[in-house]
Amino acid sequence: MFYGILAALAAVIVGLDQWTKWLTVTHIPSTNGSAVVKAIPGFFHITHIKNTGAAWSMLEGQTWLFVLVTAAFFAIVGVLIWKKVLQKKFELVCLAMIAGGALGNLIDRVVSGAVTDMIRLEFVNFPVFNVADCFVTTGCALLIVYVLFFDRPKKTPPEQDGKAE
Repeated sequence: MFYGILAALAAVIVGLDQWTKWLTVTHIPSTNGSAVVKAIPGFFHITHIKNTGAAWSMLEGQTWLFVLVTAAFFAIVGVLIWKKVLQKKFELVCLAMIAGGALGNLIDRVVSGAVTDMIRLEFVNFPVFNVADCFVTTGCALLIVYVLFFDRPKKTPPEQDGKAE
């Protein structure tokens, strides 16, 4: 049942991502990055960018590499879940967020050879990104924080050797 909920979460993320990309492609002409729609002035605006690379256009044009890395991610996570290495609900929710975002961007890469990005922050110099990127980043950040600070083995009290203290 829980795995069905995780699959539904990933599917909702893919749907939301693909819907926002469709809205962007349909209603906003592709630009060189100039502001098209001021969503929240001083915070962010919507633009329409096609990105064949990753953040900051790293590895531009390497679609095959992104497809390979995404496929490896799904294979590794699948094996780890199947072998019961990954069982904690919070970790699995984070991985469903990452998977949904990865699949959203993978669809773009396979269908058009580029990812549609549309969210440009105004208060910091940061690459234009999309909904899928938000979920990949948030899922990764939450997973790292959880593993580093909250996923601690329970301490068991030292065994008593029969002596009264």
